[in-house]
Amino acid sequence: MAAESPNIILTLFAFLALIGSLVVVHELGHYAVGRWFGVKAEKFSIGFGPQIWGRVDKRGTLWRVGLLPLGGFVQFAGDMNPASQADESWKQLPEHERNQTFQSKTLWQRALIVAAGPAVNFLLAILIAMGFLLAFGKSVTPPVVDVVQPRSAAAAAGIQIGDRILTLNGRTIETFDAMAREVVMIPGEKIVMEIERNGARFEKQATVAAVTEVDRFGNEYRIGRIGIGASNSETREVGLLEAPWAAVKQTGNILRQQVIGLGQIISGRRPISELGGPLKIAKVSGEAMSLGILTFISLAALISINLGFINLLPIPMLDGGHLLLYGIEAVRRRPATPQVQEWAFRAGFAMLAAFMLMVTFNDLTSFGLFGSS
Repeated sequence: MAAESPNIILTLFAFLALIGSLVVVHELGHYAVGRWFGVKAEKFSIGFGPQIWGRVDKRGTLWRVGLLPLGGFVQFAGDMNPASQADESWKQLPEHERNQTFQSKTLWQRALIVAAGPAVNFLLAILIAMGFLLAFGKSVTPPVVDVVQPRSAAAAAGIQIGDRILTLNGRTIETFDAMAREVVMIPGEKIVMEIERNGARFEKQATVAAVTEVDRFGNEYRIGRIGIGASNSETREVGLLEAPWAAVKQTGNILRQQVIGLGQIISGRRPISELGGPLKIAKVSGEAMSLGILTFISLAALISINLGFINLLPIPMLDGGHLLLYGIEAVRRRPATPQVQEWAFRAGFAMLAAFMLMVTFNDLTSFGLFGSS
């Protein structure tokens, strides 16, 4: 069957809606906490490059839209460069103006302003997860084996129908979905499972099979499978009081999977070609939108978690790089020298530029531009 593809108009609309909304949420986090601490925002930009729309509000903040919709920024008063350093002219400002600058705030206040961007990305994902839990409940299928596929990893390990999976690689398994979530991330790797059978407990070892699945759009995914299943799925309603913590746990599980995936790429257990960039996100956005608004919202939650996680990486130019420098400042009781900060941010810019080139190459390769997929 030929792969389906949404039209280019839907793809562009979905991509701009997804990235635009997540960037707005991220930057509003910085903006809101900055205002809370009395910092003046001079610019609030969605997108980079030449301005295609702008308006100055009564507080003197320029709200603008840039030509390149691949990010955004809030420029606070006193930000003279990407490292948020002030130049000598900052000292010459009148006291009331100087008190509205980013640099005038205490270390913990600056750290909270920076951390607020990723924090609201996680918060958005939690709110979306809460909505889905309240609307559809959550899976509570017990991790009891009802199906063992012949010649599968589970069959080779001696797993039998009726076995209950208690732990997987030392991690407690409470539901069948939790077990599947663990296995899917580790294709080709060895696992140790603690099994309960007829009241007795013992361990079984298996090697997770690497399976390539292809979706209706022709996208290929390399995932882990051990060849067991549950014949009946169980769900239950989630109450309003339970939903927040359940949503936090769900968001934490997704974040953990992203950390595991990055670690696998860094260690060479997954190919670097699996990293995607803006073009791949645009493609997936269009596909999700074509499947319905709920699928698109689920993707938004996933990308929001990813955006928050990436921004917390300790790389200069990212929020995590600023927080790293603040951590060093807290330990040393004085900030790094302007020269050190400048070189750190130059290195961070070079790293991000190289990363963008790499993921763009991956995107173009996956689209067949270089005769590979």
